[in-house]
Order: sequence, then structure tokens, then C-alpha cells
Amino acid sequence: MAPRIIDAIKTDHRELEDYYNKVLNANTEKEKIQWQNQFTWELARHSIGEELVVYPQFEKKLLDGRAMADKDRKEHQSVKEQLKQFQNMEPSEPQFESTIKALMQDLSEHIKEEESNDLLKLEDALATEESEELFNSFGRTKMFVPSRSHPTAPDKPPFETAVGLMTAPIDHLTDLFRKWPHTSGMPNPSTK
Repeated sequence: MAPRIIDAIKTDHRELEDYYNKVLNANTEKEKIQWQNQFTWELARHSIGEELVVYPQFEKKLLDGRAMADKDRKEHQSVKEQLKQFQNMEPSEPQFESTIKALMQDLSEHIKEEESNDLLKLEDALATEESEELFNSFGRTKMFVPSRSHPTAPDKPPFETAVGLMTAPIDHLTDLFRKWPHTSGMPNPSTK
């Protein structure tokens, strides 16, 4: 069976849930920082990938797609603001855990709605080949977008694309100096 866009999104959602749990269950400050970076990296890239690849398809393919995309962008904006706060925190700060828990609560509601409604509607409106192309496009897009939260950046193409292309190299360069949970160094976006 060909990979579909819903598969890519669901895989990211499960990874985010896993990274969230690893942040909370890490035993040392170093591990918390490593998983904080991993969570931030994945959530920032995932959100922008959806906004650039998936939400325009909602608008194009679904009767209520514009309203759906606008609602999802609004939810993303809230999550991006929370992520911006979290990504700049130290694990020793008293609000560290409560900040990621609040973020994940909002994100979990968004994930549930996307998986049980939005993405199913989109899949029904797509031919198999279209869904497979979106799957591939989503993966490629995530390689070139910022890896940190920038909530003041535009959230719709073409402006989001332009700002992302300017911001991503700076994020990717600073990623080289961050601590990651993998012994081989920072995450490799070409493998995600």
C-alpha cells in the first residue's frame, strides 16, 4: 500500500507524544534538554510542514476547507507561542514541566481533531497518487523549514515559505550546537 499523507502526519504525532513523555521522564537535566530540543525540532517542522503542504489542500479540495485550515492555523499559532516559551526554558525553571504539559494538552486536542476529522476528510477527497505525492512533499518540506518556533512569522504561503527559507539556515546552524538525545549528534531531517 502506498504511503499516504495521513500516515506521515500520524507518524509525526506519535513521535511528538513519545518525545513529550521522554522530556517528562528524563532523569537528568542534560537528558531533559536533549529531549526538549528533539520535541521542539519536530513540532516546529511538523507545524510548518502542515501549513505549507496540508492546509492549502484543505482549502483546495474540501468544501469547508478554508474554515478548517483557518481553525487549524489558529490552533497552531497558540501552540507556536507556547513552544517559543518552552524552547527557551531551562529544565531547572519551576514552570518547565507545567509549560510543556499545557502545550501538550492543547496539542493533543488538535491532534485528535486532525486525525478523527480533518485528515480523514482530506484523504477521502484525494486520489491515491495525490496522497502519496503529499506524503513525499511533506517529508521534503520538513527538511527546509525552521526547526525552532517563530510565532511572529507568517503562517500562509507564499510569505511563510519566504520567511522560512530565510530563518531555517540560522536555526539549522544553531542546531549544530544544541544537545540531542542521539549519540550520533543532531537529528537528520532526511531520515524523518
